[in-house]
Amino acid sequence: MCVLDDLLQDFQTISLEEMKSVKLMNRVDSKYLVTLSQLPEILSQLKSDYLAQARNGKKYAHYQTLYYDTPDVQMYVAHQDGKLTRQKLRARIYCETQECFCEIKNKNNKKRTKKKRTQLPIEAYDNMLTNETARAFVTDKLHYHVENLMPQVENSFDRITLVNNQRTERLTIDSHIAFHNRVTGISNSIPELVIIELKQDGNCPSFFKKLLENMRIRPKRVSKYCLGTVLTRPDAKMNRYKRKLRYINRLINK
Repeated sequence: MCVLDDLLQDFQTISLEEMKSVKLMNRVDSKYLVTLSQLPEILSQLKSDYLAQARNGKKYAHYQTLYYDTPDVQMYVAHQDGKLTRQKLRARIYCETQECFCEIKNKNNKKRTKKKRTQLPIEAYDNMLTNETARAFVTDKLHYHVENLMPQVENSFDRITLVNNQRTERLTIDSHIAFHNRVTGISNSIPELVIIELKQDGNCPSFFKKLLENMRIRPKRVSKYCLGTVLTRPDAKMNRYKRKLRYINRLINK
């Protein structure tokens, strides 16, 4: 992972404590798909206008996430069918800090994302719904019955987090994305793919957005949970994702 460190060496840093003022838990998200080979050019253009989150001198972090769904993956199907109002449930480990959270992401019909979470002991990650705190949280916040939920797709990735100098937006840059399905036992990965997410409290002017427009890179809706499901569950409904998979294959095989 020293390559990521090299790419970020010219960025000024911001601490985790300072980042608390830029949480953007209720936000508008825009996602972009690029390749690892494009990342150096993008980062080189951002270094004067963005700060890199750092912990113990390290400017990237490793994440591990386990998504929960019904046996017939109703949350995945809601996304695949294009429903505007939907939810996702996950357990996430922030590997550097060894913190674990139960997280619920709510998307509404105005395309705003609101995330709620509660902290858990790291031991609860593999089956968090047996944990009393997580169970109460999910029962209160999720529209699905807790008894009908089970671990589905797991992913891992490396994340760079940037914040602009004005503290009005945040970028997460995810690379080395790998998937494992707890139900089918199938693993898969797209090592050349990078998913960048722009998180703003509304549609504000953005240096990053303008940069990608100039590079002719347009926003692409993508969910790591849905992508992981498509790549590891052969029986999953995937009509809407076939075109997206073709786009990703063309992108990484240029």
